[in-house]
Amino acid sequence: MAHTSQSLRRGAALLASTVAALGLLTACGNDSPGKSPESVSGTAAPATGGSAGSDTSDTGSAPSGKNTTSSSSQSTGSATSGSGTTTSAASSTRCHTSELSASVGGNNPGAGQENFPIVLTNKSGRTCTVRGFPGAAFVNASGAQLGPDPVRESGSSPATVTLKPGQSAWAGLTFSNPEISGAKTATPAALVVTPPDERDPLKVTWKNGAVPVSGNSSSVRLTVFSAGTGV
Repeated sequence: MAHTSQSLRRGAALLASTVAALGLLTACGNDSPGKSPESVSGTAAPATGGSAGSDTSDTGSAPSGKNTTSSSSQSTGSATSGSGTTTSAASSTRCHTSELSASVGGNNPGAGQENFPIVLTNKSGRTCTVRGFPGAAFVNASGAQLGPDPVRESGSSPATVTLKPGQSAWAGLTFSNPEISGAKTATPAALVVTPPDERDPLKVTWKNGAVPVSGNSSSVRLTVFSAGTGV
């Protein structure tokens, strides 16, 4: 009996130890779930951070995209600016008489013809244009016209000539040599030149001798303006 009681006591003690051990394991198991979310959270943070990094990268791309847009805007600005310069040049108003000086170049005779360039030079500080035929008439010292109005050459194709400050355009003034044609002549004091589409004339002293004013082959002909001085 004594032996049995001793065995029972040992069994009870062993059972108690086992229960205690199980309680300790249970406690450790309870701690583990507490740490597990921390572990997940700790793992999630870098993942989220990685996403944030991706978002940041995207955000970095977004400013780059904005910069591209800005660059496009700047390009558009240049084009506009570029489109504004072209438009300005294309829409330059015509040269007014007050902005021009007139002269007559040297004779370039040929085949019984006398050929003089009427030259208009832009003396203003802006760019302007001339297009078409000049008005022209020979006058005496009192200002009276000599001979009929000049005739415009048929087949001439007008072109707009853009004149920057200091640049020139020329139109041809042509008539048959009176000694060959037999036309009656007079010696003008001046050639009155009116720029295209203007009413106010410019007067140029005429230093090239007699011109035909009546009779056969007395016509004076004009051509349209071209760039340059006709030399």
